[in-house]
Amino acid sequence: MNHWQTICDVTDIAPNVGVCALINGRQVAIFNYQRAGALYAISNYDPIGKAQVLSRGIVGCMDGEPCVASPLYKQHFSLKTGQCIEDPEISVKAYPVRLLNGSVQIQVSEAVAA
Repeated sequence: MNHWQTICDVTDIAPNVGVCALINGRQVAIFNYQRAGALYAISNYDPIGKAQVLSRGIVGCMDGEPCVASPLYKQHFSLKTGQCIEDPEISVKAYPVRLLNGSVQIQVSEAVAA
């Protein structure tokens, strides 16, 4: 079963950068990407660099796909799906995210929440 967890106020996330939130023991990178007019949430863990750093990456677009470049080895991960653009065999978890009354909320499963 899934539920929405409030993380912060949208004004707490500067435009076009990421922040990291600790949600039930897991680091989640949250992005307020103004160019796309959307909020995105993916795992903060870079599986190539093996570090929790994606929230510190540079946000942009590649071929119209909103993405973040890892600050370590510069691989790009889709903000929509978590898929690595350079290597389709690699991906990170993408989380549903919404804005409700000015609050950023991420959908988490009960398995993660427990």
